[in-house]
Amino acid sequence: MSDWQNDGLKTPRHFLKEDDLTSDQFRQIIYSAIALKAGWKAGEVRQTLQNRTLAMIFEKASTRTRCSFEAGMNQLGGHAINLSPSDSQLGRGEPITDTARVLSEMVDVAMLRTHSHSTIEAFAGVSSIPVINGLSDKLHPCQMLADMQTVFEIKGDIKGAQVAWLGAGNNVCNSLINTAKLLDFQLVIACPENFQPDQSYVSHATNNVTLTEDPAAAAEGADVIVTDVWTSMGEEAENAERVKALTPFQVNSSLMKLADKEAIFLHCLPAHRGEEVSAEVIDGPQSAVWQEAGNRLHAQKALLEFLLGLPAAS
Repeated sequence: MSDWQNDGLKTPRHFLKEDDLTSDQFRQIIYSAIALKAGWKAGEVRQTLQNRTLAMIFEKASTRTRCSFEAGMNQLGGHAINLSPSDSQLGRGEPITDTARVLSEMVDVAMLRTHSHSTIEAFAGVSSIPVINGLSDKLHPCQMLADMQTVFEIKGDIKGAQVAWLGAGNNVCNSLINTAKLLDFQLVIACPENFQPDQSYVSHATNNVTLTEDPAAAAEGADVIVTDVWTSMGEEAENAERVKALTPFQVNSSLMKLADKEAIFLHCLPAHRGEEVSAEVIDGPQSAVWQEAGNRLHAQKALLEFLLGLPAAS
């Protein structure tokens, strides 16, 4: 049996964090996503998920995650069900593990976008269907698939490349750390001392990750520059403090000039122009954020096929 196909496994294959995949599997999904995108643009009809259903649980607001998963299921012939606490029994106190057991009897795969990573782990712990982390307070692995697909499309395999992260060490940053180790690239994280990423992720990737408080040093010669909003959902009360501390880490044209001349800019969106990134960068020629956002659709289609043990696109 190939790494791609998992038919016959007694336990489901989950995607809660980047290293739930091997480096080869991660790359397989990226290349399949690129093939799926090409087929979609050529008007090919692919019905690999016909009669399959995805349950989507959203505790946090979403644009890209919901649209990409729902559209992806539709394009592959399947169906997606959107659940939120306000319109399901989760809002009335049903344990997440009970919901997991019920959905395991009704749908083929589940995706959760939650406040707490422990919620996803608890769901996956009793689920008999594949579970996908659509975002948690700790990680955003689906974003990494789209980001890496974008880099592979523009620059080729990321192995050995230099990537710079500017700003607070949040869930996306944690995921980028995991991915740096998995795909073997060098990640330089520039952030204030009080806004460093989770040390548990850094400590497992010491050969691939460097921390600095100097944004210029991180950007120097970088092949890819990445940032995210300074204030995530749930941190609004800290906004003034965060803006003050993180303003020197804004990605602007001066910073981009320090990077490699062919460097690209990535941002998972939504973006706040004038805060973490200037308008001239995100709307400029080195920005790949719209391609990156669109790749969420195709990377997640490839992920769904992989988790359900279906042949990869080629």
